[in-house]
Amino acid sequence: MSGKITLLQGDITELKVDAIVNAAKNSLLGGGGVDGAIHRAAGPKLLEYCRTLNGCETGQAKITPGFDLPAAYVIHTVGPIWHGGDQGEADLLASCYRESLKLAAEQGLKSVAFPAISCGVYGYPVQQACEIAINATSQFLSKDSSIRKVIFCAFDKPVHQALMQALDSQKLH
Repeated sequence: MSGKITLLQGDITELKVDAIVNAAKNSLLGGGGVDGAIHRAAGPKLLEYCRTLNGCETGQAKITPGFDLPAAYVIHTVGPIWHGGDQGEADLLASCYRESLKLAAEQGLKSVAFPAISCGVYGYPVQQACEIAINATSQFLSKDSSIRKVIFCAFDKPVHQALMQALDSQKLH
């Protein structure tokens, strides 16, 4: 399944894919980091639409149109805040990837781009988060062949390197 997974370093808001995934806050009403960048690039209609969704639970996902983005859709998922690793963070983070991919498959989408969820202000250790991301995605793709391409788009070099390392170790197993 790793052939369906590619890595990029760049701006997720510029990708022309069926859906980009937003590392959102529970309110879905925008924030900093990738969340703020997606809201700015999608334009004010995204915020307007998100107001109708009544937020989103951590580990779950909701879908909206992409509005002014090159991507047709935005899948909003809420990653866990890191509290030391003993409060179910790993399960919640894996759920973000599974639930996002499940929504994409239900919508008939073929290409999805993810940021590194919970790796910014939510404080998740980057290497652990990247391993969870790659593993959860690979497991999903091994059972569902409808999604043809998953891109992990890292904003910076350290996250890109952590994703490369996680993908390489996945290929060895």
